[in-house]
Amino acid sequence: MEYLNIPENDTGVKTQRYKGVINLPIKLNEKKDYLITGVEYNRFDRDYAADLPFDKSELIRFHVIDLNVGYITKWNENWNLVTILTPRLASNFVTGGIVTGDFFMNATATFWKERANADKPYRIVLGLTYNSTTGLPVPLPLVSYYRRFDPNWSYTLGIPKSSLTYYVNKKHSFQAAMLFDGYFINLQNDILLDDGQVASKMSLTALLGTVIYQYNISDRMSVFAMFGQSFYQEGILRNDDEGKVFILNDESSLYIRTGFKIGLF
Repeated sequence: MEYLNIPENDTGVKTQRYKGVINLPIKLNEKKDYLITGVEYNRFDRDYAADLPFDKSELIRFHVIDLNVGYITKWNENWNLVTILTPRLASNFVTGGIVTGDFFMNATATFWKERANADKPYRIVLGLTYNSTTGLPVPLPLVSYYRRFDPNWSYTLGIPKSSLTYYVNKKHSFQAAMLFDGYFINLQNDILLDDGQVASKMSLTALLGTVIYQYNISDRMSVFAMFGQSFYQEGILRNDDEGKVFILNDESSLYIRTGFKIGLF
């Protein structure tokens, strides 16, 4: 469970997000193959202090619903193969129903190697991810390398997140991180702009610098608080070809996020 608050910035835009995720691993056999099933829901509430040259009533609340279906299998002695298919609905749902443009499809395939019990534990993830909302019709690389190089320190290098973590003890840790965040959402009713262009989608892309505090309630339960600032941020109205037609927000913002999580395995 997560709550995100992006306070009002110089363009007069502020955002709140409420997020819930449940993923359930189902063991299939003694080889430790797993079927992963789950759902993720995000609700975005936005407010605009500035006047806009169109009706902004349909840009207030948005919903993103993901269904996750994944499979984890042991590829060989060292590597696991992880495949994930994620059908998505992302829309303002102002018509009271679902239209074709609300549906998106994402997919990921990665190789995963981990040595959690080594003297210096590490994890490597190498793969490809296809996201229908990027506007690029090809899979993109996904790379992440984690190493705990000292009992009190670890780092992660990769995209969408790189970080350096200091473990005070088993209960408390602090992390400095750079990460990408954002969304891509269908607008069920097109917005006609003064210059004749038509907006049918909305997106946000942000590069963030953050500090994260985590408290471990137990080995599997934790709470966290994240405070940061966006170095780059662009909220855009787009047309059917995903071209830019209007910039809603291009100023940096504070970024505050908190949440609770349980790790099943």
